[in-house]
Amino acid sequence: MTPVTGEPALSARLEIRFYDLLEELGASGHRPDKMITPGRLPRWCRRSLFYFLGYIARAEGRVSPADISFAEALMKSLTLTPRQRKRAIEQFRLGKETENPSSLRGLGVRTIAGLRPSPALHMLFCLAHAAQLHGRPGKARKHRCEDAVDLIGLPLRLLQEILDSYSRKVWQSRAELQPLPDSYEQACKLLGVSTREKFEKTKQAYRRRVSECHPDKLDRDLGEADLAVAKERLLRYQKAWELVKRRHARR
Repeated sequence: MTPVTGEPALSARLEIRFYDLLEELGASGHRPDKMITPGRLPRWCRRSLFYFLGYIARAEGRVSPADISFAEALMKSLTLTPRQRKRAIEQFRLGKETENPSSLRGLGVRTIAGLRPSPALHMLFCLAHAAQLHGRPGKARKHRCEDAVDLIGLPLRLLQEILDSYSRKVWQSRAELQPLPDSYEQACKLLGVSTREKFEKTKQAYRRRVSECHPDKLDRDLGEADLAVAKERLLRYQKAWELVKRRHARR
């Protein structure tokens, strides 16, 4: 990997560990909450993690259900006690309320990142995931994620490598990470039909898509994070269907 101008070369330990985790991210279906365990993210990292998750979540001015669900999924993976969970929620709230994090935030992680890179790298993968919860991150969300990555002492090019992985393997294939359709052509593409398809065929495709993600048809034991994903996917299918109906009504 060629260093970005102005950034130092990675240490061999950091580089090896990063690419091991990048491969693991792909194997986990790009779900860092499935990679995290209490041993991989020590207690002294958690304050910074949930603080930065809150900071990123508020980038566009409103914290989405997907942001909350991802934080909840991480708390579950870390098997937090009720008391630890309360502290994590408080840090998330503090992160939401800040506009400019102090340089002291992430200091502990930043200080030992060179000698012990794994905790900082696991945080990096969680922060990168938070940045792209709605698909390709906008400027505000990406900039906040870059702030957080910088404060935990890691090169920004590692963040970009992770986002590139999402771009290649996730964003193009998952409906919930696509932008809401705003044209008939986009609606048809989202539903997986041709723009020349007959109305009844398009309707059948829409019903099939909805049956895959409607809350009433999903497993009742589905986790909060997976349920939030299903709702985002359903929202896009419903918007696509409205566009299709409008187009055919005009005809």
